[in-house]
Amino acid sequence: MRVDVVDPSAYTPPYDHALCSALARAGARVRLQTSRFDYGPVPAPDGYVRVERFYRRGAAASRGSRRRYAAKLAQHVPDMLAYRRAATAAADAADVIHFQWLTVQQVDLHLLPRGRPLVLTAHDVLPREPRRGQLAAQQALYERVDAVVVHSEHGRRRLVDALGVAPEKVAAIAHGAFEHLTRVADEQPLPATLAAVEKPVVLCFGLLRPYKGIDVLLEAWRAAELDAELWIVGMPRMDITALRAAAPQSVRWVPRFIADHEVAAYFRRADLVVLPYREIDQSGVLFTALAFGRPLLLSAVGGFPEVAGLGAAALVAPGDRLALAQQLRRLIGDPAARARLAAGAAAAAAGPYSWDAIAAAHLELYGALC
Repeated sequence: MRVDVVDPSAYTPPYDHALCSALARAGARVRLQTSRFDYGPVPAPDGYVRVERFYRRGAAASRGSRRRYAAKLAQHVPDMLAYRRAATAAADAADVIHFQWLTVQQVDLHLLPRGRPLVLTAHDVLPREPRRGQLAAQQALYERVDAVVVHSEHGRRRLVDALGVAPEKVAAIAHGAFEHLTRVADEQPLPATLAAVEKPVVLCFGLLRPYKGIDVLLEAWRAAELDAELWIVGMPRMDITALRAAAPQSVRWVPRFIADHEVAAYFRRADLVVLPYREIDQSGVLFTALAFGRPLLLSAVGGFPEVAGLGAAALVAPGDRLALAQQLRRLIGDPAARARLAAGAAAAAAGPYSWDAIAAAHLELYGALC
């Protein structure tokens, strides 16, 4: 079976790589159709072909700049149309086309390839900070494609019950643990100032956005009064000036993009990984922590309780700083409890969240569509 996995803006290179590699191991012929990732190197293809066909002009513009965004937007329609022609060309047609992201929903609805089964993964069931018209267009996309993949039963219920997507079109297929990050060849050590820390470390990792509850975490951290350090690591997508100014001295900030070869050092050092999100379906950071067998403390939102149900995480109510402080104290003070969660995380990564199991579920879906 020939499968095109399509992520035009290269939003999720770790996920794209893991899925494509697993599909290839299962016998599929896979092409990843994407663009250059602006922030650092991406994993080398493992059994699949990577084609950087989108947004090839304007790469010199600074990453994340308005100029870069405008250059990409200008290329979006011609690049999508060119891909539509290529995807169905008789000599090299894909049997199934699986989009990971469609981010100009109002336009993309009219640019999708025809004559082949189309799958769309709902990484975000609906856009988190929608522009005008995006919500309705996203729902129309769900109607246009032949199947929608979502990463949790919570996401499936939301698609079917809240958005009215036909149940037979929705496949709940788990997100996988990013085990490839545990064996990066050029793994880098922690910066010297962090490597010298001897106290327990609580890690909050990933892009810093309002919905991730960093403010709640900092309030809980002050209330917990722990002899430990909190590391907040990731590129800001919001103004963190006030949060940094008010944070205790036991909080360390690494406010930048962390490349794949740096990730392992942070997760291996963490005694606990905390994700105090206000909302989510699933999180790539969570599945990075599972791959490293790290104990987790999560908000009870989205698909997070499904992970906790496997014994891999403790839960608190979203936004409850006192409950979060209590759980931080309990887990930092109880190595045995953390060890139990770590064992649950490792078992989940090797079992239901293994990429071979996930690839098999995808291929079953593709086969049904074909």
